[in-house]
Amino acid sequence: VQLQASGGGPVQAGGSLRLSCTNSERTFRRYVVGWFRQAPGKEREFVAAIKWSGQATSYADSVKGRFTISRGTAENTVYLQMGNLKPEDTAVYYCNALRGVNSYWGQGTLVTVSS
Repeated sequence: VQLQASGGGPVQAGGSLRLSCTNSERTFRRYVVGWFRQAPGKEREFVAAIKWSGQATSYADSVKGRFTISRGTAENTVYLQMGNLKPEDTAVYYCNALRGVNSYWGQGTLVTVSS
């Protein structure tokens, strides 16, 4: 399984970005897909997750009401819609796919929010 995260870039505070995570295995069925982020000098932290089957979602308190994780129409894509971005959202964002005891990581995409 290879994950590809994309959609990062520079944005001004208050702006929006949509990140995409695609799975080379062509489907996220039976996976829990999550987004994590790591800011400079900080540990990687959980952002949001979605269970493909049933679409249950979970968010970190810091992004609730601003970020939305969703399935794409293609079974191998998950999105993270980020709105009202703040400078503290600046980080490398990673997607993760979890199935049983197997956990897979993508390479990360950088989001830089300027004030």
